[in-house]
Amino acid sequence: MERDAEQQLAGRLRRGEDAAMGELDRTYRRKIYQLALSYMKNDWDAEEVTQDVLLRVFRKIDTFRGDAALSSWIYRITFNTAMSRLRNARFGRPIEIPAADFAAPAEAEAPSREREATDRSPLADDEMYQAQFRGRLAGVLAKMPSIYSAPVVLRDIRGMSMGEASALLHLKPETFKSRLHRGRLAVRARLGDFADGLSLHGSTA
Repeated sequence: MERDAEQQLAGRLRRGEDAAMGELDRTYRRKIYQLALSYMKNDWDAEEVTQDVLLRVFRKIDTFRGDAALSSWIYRITFNTAMSRLRNARFGRPIEIPAADFAAPAEAEAPSREREATDRSPLADDEMYQAQFRGRLAGVLAKMPSIYSAPVVLRDIRGMSMGEASALLHLKPETFKSRLHRGRLAVRARLGDFADGLSLHGSTA
């Protein structure tokens, strides 16, 4: 949607026009859903986030100042809404940072001395560290401005290609790379000692 058309849509939403809400839905629902799905990783939660975002846009349109594109404002709301839901207790996790590589398979046999020794092994300590690391990383990302955290989440956590992530955020590749680099630097700075365990891609990859 062109910038002028976005501004017109914003004005119609402020006036409470029913047709404007329908246009908002038709224009942005799919894009919001795709972005939400990249965070939530399942259709049900992504659809709930999409519904929440559309309602929030309609209710908070008076706070849209117009100094940025309406689409950028909507995607920022989408990111914040998704992060808020992921931090909610009913999801049982702050941000879904893949942990499959750190999860040890459960053993069926009764505990033994050998197994007890394994439980106290460096592997168990490493699993605890990784869980703490993921929690700290999630907290850092949630507090960063979304223009920097979103590229990090999409590229380094969700594993999207540079092209996919920049297209999803409607950014030029150069702009995306710049924000990703700044986001990575901010993450490392805020993680403190945990930054030693951070495994992000190269600064411009």
